[in-house]
Amino acid sequence: MRRIFIAAPILFGMLAAAALAVSERPDATQEIRGILSTDRQDCHPQAIRDLQRLSPRGYAIYQAMKDKKLFLGWLGCDDVQLGLSTAVHESVHNLTEERDAYPLVNGGDLRRPHEVSKFFAPSALIKDLTTGFTTHDIFVHDYLRPGSVSSAGDFLYLLDELNAFSHDLNTAVALISLRPNDDRQVDHRDGLAALMAFVMTYVDVARKSQPTTWQGLQRPQPKRVIQTLWTQAETVMAASCGIPDFGSKDKVYLRMVCDRSRGDALAQVLGRAPVCPSACLK
Repeated sequence: MRRIFIAAPILFGMLAAAALAVSERPDATQEIRGILSTDRQDCHPQAIRDLQRLSPRGYAIYQAMKDKKLFLGWLGCDDVQLGLSTAVHESVHNLTEERDAYPLVNGGDLRRPHEVSKFFAPSALIKDLTTGFTTHDIFVHDYLRPGSVSSAGDFLYLLDELNAFSHDLNTAVALISLRPNDDRQVDHRDGLAALMAFVMTYVDVARKSQPTTWQGLQRPQPKRVIQTLWTQAETVMAASCGIPDFGSKDKVYLRMVCDRSRGDALAQVLGRAPVCPSACLK
């Protein structure tokens, strides 16, 4: 689930259904031929062409979706950059469930490590998150609050969110030329920054007080998955740092990611120190 800060209108009438009935053909223009051009969703044909042209990885996620309605249902026309990055994010969740594997930003799938579902619940992190985080923090509320979403109760799904937000930000960066020319606040960097902070804190708490989970994180498959998804997140985050005003609370989360004392445990899992995206903090 992605937190949407700017409304993305979704219409489900007969005209919208016709607009969303797209084929699996690789050419974006052919896929969307016949979609209505008079409704509020008339941005969809051009939006998909822009996704194909500007964000090949985002477009690959669109292509992989068997039901294009699920993708286009997230695509509002008020802010196409936000709509497309949100659609990619949510579609990654769909594909992850279908394949039982995390689709990676640069292609390929990474099998989900179901053994981590036995680890302690991420909701326990709330009491360990300090500076800048409260139970009213929107990402704490949406992803860690007990009983809210799967990521609060199962580390498997916290990793799912880390991957989905990596796709999300990667798409938003690629689509920077579509950014609305107004003064609206954007939060494209916040989600990935928050999830990186949560995963780092999870590993830190495991080492300090959850010996069974800490031992499990050293096992080959969980370790490989964390190494892969974390490195991917670092790469995507670093690529976004040159874009000013691309988040509202990203610096709060990233200061946690750059806290060496908090990252020592993750360093043991990665086999190296986590990279601090210092350019994003300027």
